Amino acid sequence: MIPDFVSDLRKAVGPDCLLWLPGVVAVVRDENRQVLLQRRSAAGLWTPLSGIVEPGEAPAAAVAREVEEETGVRVVVERLAAVTQSPPVQHSNGDRAQYLEIVFACRPVGPGPAPRVCDDESVEVGWFSLDALPPMSERMREIIALVEKDEIAAWFVPVE
Repeated sequence: MIPDFVSDLRKAVGPDCLLWLPGVVAVVRDENRQVLLQRRSAAGLWTPLSGIVEPGEAPAAAVAREVEEETGVRVVVERLAAVTQSPPVQHSNGDRAQYLEIVFACRPVGPGPAPRVCDDESVEVGWFSLDALPPMSERMREIIALVEKDEIAAWFVPVE
């Protein structure tokens, strides 16, 4: 779903303008070190849960909201794991964007409900063992690996 503020921006700048947007990525791991993933309806690829930060919304609140909206799973945000940037993307409607990705390590609250598809952004959701991840981009595997390192400090691309 396209947030209202992005639709408003598009009306002002048009579809060809590359928008730089704040995004969040949740690497949700359960007590068995399985990771919660979604298979995106747009591209059919498996990824960690992600979404756009709304104006005025704290990134940690955004990541918890996105996970619950997309899977029904409530999470506790444990730590900031990384700050990355996506490559430029062209969405199916022609809009171009690039995302500042704020990556969080999260865990589910209690046993809770089993994950389920809750909106039109996913066609499947589920828990996967780290040694049996479904097909996904190497970049998504790297993001999961950054969280798996359990570093105290957040990772970022160093300035050269």
